Amino acid sequence: MRKTKPRKRILLPDPKFHDVLVTRFVNNLMLQGKKSIAYSIFYDAIDMVGEKMKDSDKAPLEIWKKALENITPQVEVKSRRVGGANFQVPTEVRPERKISISMKNMVLYSRKRSGHSMAEKLSAEIMAAYNCEGAAYKRKEDMHKMAEANKAFAHFRF
Repeated sequence: MRKTKPRKRILLPDPKFHDVLVTRFVNNLMLQGKKSIAYSIFYDAIDMVGEKMKDSDKAPLEIWKKALENITPQVEVKSRRVGGANFQVPTEVRPERKISISMKNMVLYSRKRSGHSMAEKLSAEIMAAYNCEGAAYKRKEDMHKMAEANKAFAHFRF
């Protein structure tokens, strides 16, 4: 490669929970550089999750982390051209990319949900993912099904 790989930026932990994962999520949630609004949306959503799941013995942040874990894909399919035909080749997902995909899916499908505020939609998606349901969880299951269906082409892995 001609260029050197860009250095990873060090993310600062968020002000409330002091967690770098939260900062990463808020960066995915943020639109047009409005970070303070993204933080308030996230914190409101976490508060709503805490209110609605009082009976759960876990803290709201733990519920969010478990929900992210539930929608994290292990394998994905990549298109590969071999001899004039395109094959969907299943490949394992890098750890950094796993987190990134799960966060992006959660934000994407919470935006598509019906509801009044983004915080409401996000909290609903978090609870759905925690209970292994919802659109983001379905997306992960679909990715795994695609990889399973195309595992015959795994020997084309690059």
